[in-house]
Formats: sequence, C-alpha cells, structure tokens
Amino acid sequence: MSIATAVAIYFIIWWVVLFTVLPWGVRSQEEGGDVVGGSDPGAPVIPRLWWKLAWTTVIAGIVFALCAVVYLNRLVTLEGLGWLFGM
Repeated sequence: MSIATAVAIYFIIWWVVLFTVLPWGVRSQEEGGDVVGGSDPGAPVIPRLWWKLAWTTVIAGIVFALCAVVYLNRLVTLEGLGWLFGM
C-alpha cells in the first residue's frame, strides 16, 4: 500500500467517523432552556468541536490500524469472501 493510498483511506475513515462522533453529548438550545433569538432551537449550546475532532482522530487511527493489519496480513481475500457468500 502506497503512502498516498494510506492517506486517502485514512481520510475517508476519518470523515465517516467524524459524522458518527458529532452527535455525542449534544444538548440543544431548547433542552438547555436558552434559545437565542433568530437561531434554530435545535442548535447545540456548546458544540465542543475540538474535543470531537480529537476523538475522531483517535478512533479513525484505531480503525485504520485494524484495516491495515487485515490488508497487510491478507486476512480477508476475494476467495474467502466468495466462499462466505456462496459464490
């Protein structure tokens, strides 16, 4: 696996993980009882984006490492997938 491929795969994994981490710990303005005029009541009170970006980076690194181990050790092959799905 080339460096460019590894970076591209990590970026895709990071982006998917970001969208799974974004809703963690979100309290809306309506839940907090402090709705700012002219804004959506569902907007977060404190989004904590830096905390979420840090968690995204850590989780994406773990997922990427697992994927790299599977790929480099050839733990999953096309023949194995074909057998799994009855082909």
